Amino acid sequence: MKRTHHCNELRPEHIGQTVTLTGWVHSRRDLGGVIFLDIRDREGRTQTVFDPSDLSPEVFKTAEGLRSECVVEVLGKVSLRPVGSSNSKISTGEIEVHATGINVLNRAEVLPFPVDDPEVTARVNEELRLQYRYLDLRRPEMIRNLRLRSKVATATRNFLDEQGFLEVETPTLFKSTPEGAREFIVPCRLSPGQFYALPQSPQQFKQILMVSGVERYFQLARCYRDEDLRADRQPEFTQVDLEMSFIEREDIYALIEGLLKRVWKTALNQDIPTPFKRLSFFEALNRYGIDKPDTRFEMELVDFTEEFRTSTFKVFGGTVAAGGVVKALNAKGMAGATQGQLETMTEYAKSFGAKGLAFIKVENGEWKSPIVKFFTETEKAALQAKLAIQEGDLILFAADQWLNACEILGKIRLYCAEVLKAQGKLTLPTDRFDFLWVVDFPLLSFDKEQNRWYSSHHPFTAPVAEDIPLLTSDPKKVRGQHYDIVVNGVELGGGSIRIHQPDVQRTVFEEVLQIPPDETNLRFGYMLEAFKYGTPPHGGIALGFDRLCAILCGTTSIRDVIAFPKTAKGTCLMTDSPGPVAAKQLRDLHIEVKAAKKP
Repeated sequence: MKRTHHCNELRPEHIGQTVTLTGWVHSRRDLGGVIFLDIRDREGRTQTVFDPSDLSPEVFKTAEGLRSECVVEVLGKVSLRPVGSSNSKISTGEIEVHATGINVLNRAEVLPFPVDDPEVTARVNEELRLQYRYLDLRRPEMIRNLRLRSKVATATRNFLDEQGFLEVETPTLFKSTPEGAREFIVPCRLSPGQFYALPQSPQQFKQILMVSGVERYFQLARCYRDEDLRADRQPEFTQVDLEMSFIEREDIYALIEGLLKRVWKTALNQDIPTPFKRLSFFEALNRYGIDKPDTRFEMELVDFTEEFRTSTFKVFGGTVAAGGVVKALNAKGMAGATQGQLETMTEYAKSFGAKGLAFIKVENGEWKSPIVKFFTETEKAALQAKLAIQEGDLILFAADQWLNACEILGKIRLYCAEVLKAQGKLTLPTDRFDFLWVVDFPLLSFDKEQNRWYSSHHPFTAPVAEDIPLLTSDPKKVRGQHYDIVVNGVELGGGSIRIHQPDVQRTVFEEVLQIPPDETNLRFGYMLEAFKYGTPPHGGIALGFDRLCAILCGTTSIRDVIAFPKTAKGTCLMTDSPGPVAAKQLRDLHIEVKAAKKP
């Protein structure tokens, strides 16, 4: 026998045909002595019927002795299901295959967890599912995710090919460049004491490709970061990486909007409107308290600095006098917040250095708060007018330096949204995608502990041309040509126009970031050398491919769209890695391990 159709292919027009199906036994039912086997492959399911009156005892006994997940080959004739027995939940629900033969290709032992019931599997411990990932991937939901990921990869390649891009692979054995996240280090056997590093991104190689005249480069690049993991991070991940010569920021915006429009149409058959909205870094922080705002709901931050400049409430008046700001947000419908929820929000405020969290509950027509007695009628009227306060609202305040005040309320804003969603008071449509560009980032940020400037993005980001003279005289005022693409509060990716002048790049390295000249030459000398020989203006972007697929699949964890992900501790439970290596391997690499051995 040889498979003639996959398990999602047969329809009423195939009635009367003799077919062969192959796949796994999805389920087995014995109804009045007749055996029903649902056969599943990656495409779907088909019901097969084993009637003892039509079969040899040997064939029927074989079907009778099967359990779920055995691998079989079934020969039979396609028939219409009896009236009233159709199954609208599957595409093949109008037909069934009356078996005439069966071949057991492999038997399965009892599975450690079921794969045929999504509700049951959803309650299975994730670590158990990762340990038996090959079984977890049999679930139709997981196959759907991998299929969609493949379609998105193909759509991305096709779109960029149409735009004149060349797909170029860059090395995954690179040199250590410790500016940024921790790296994975790889010892080199042929050069004792020397090490490669797995690349955090192909950043330097793709810029060298622009020097080389490639002009338009892309790849679905594998990248590595030795970071603490979260639902949206893995030690190894994929990004859509690209770079273009002779372009400005507007060219990047148009290209990525076109790419995402193609991807959403391919994956979800949804037309997303373009061009995307744009917010400056300042506006995003000032209105939403975060540089990757979720704009699907309002609850915006409102400034009350002027209203409380002369306030008798010392926390507010004193903060403004010290050059800070007073900001507030209205969490509508949250006046009934529990003591535990208020304590959680207070801890968020304290994590940014605040002493506490001021709030007002609006209940039974009253403003309930120990701070209200300090407010004048004018201050109350300003709060009422600018926050549109109503019964049931919860007003939350932050009084601090501008950035801190914004970030405190930004964190609390997202927490309030989660609480309101759980209570059914805030509904965000699953098919709504709010895209926006966040632009005009500061080129540099200041590290108080190390008393030095560091790159807000990375040291290759170009400053706005008219700000270049400020690099050494007033770094905090220098704007960078950096841009982030955000959807529904998730940063899909970021990029920038790059520095292409060797003198400006050396100034950033040595005078602004205070990297000693010897270290600059050791780490970046080949780039500065390359830039001497005619480097075109260029820029690029990298999109998190795993995050992109997770959004399209409607899941909050990128582990659901990666075939073999790591756990939060960076381990692969299926292969039990990382693991020890033989003493001889360490000797060959000239490495001595001094880590304490586990008892």
